[in-house]
Amino acid sequence: MKTNIVKIGNSQGIRIPKLLLRQLKLQGQVQLSVRQNQLVIQRSQRPRQDWDEQFKKMAERRDDRLLDEDAISLTRWDADEWHWQ
Repeated sequence: MKTNIVKIGNSQGIRIPKLLLRQLKLQGQVQLSVRQNQLVIQRSQRPRQDWDEQFKKMAERRDDRLLDEDAISLTRWDADEWHWQ
């Protein structure tokens, strides 16, 4: 499919046919990048989008424990004042 680059204000752009947008489920904000001399358009990902799923996987692997839970406290404050909730 061919299209033309058109002037849009001080910028330039392309028109993406509705059929392609529907196929790719693209809407709203997108990510643009250049890879191997090609323009790539992708769905924009939300920050922390899949963290819930990643935390579940960590728990399944028992990889969600504190790394320093066996550390020896070096001060009285740690032993007397600090309380984990």
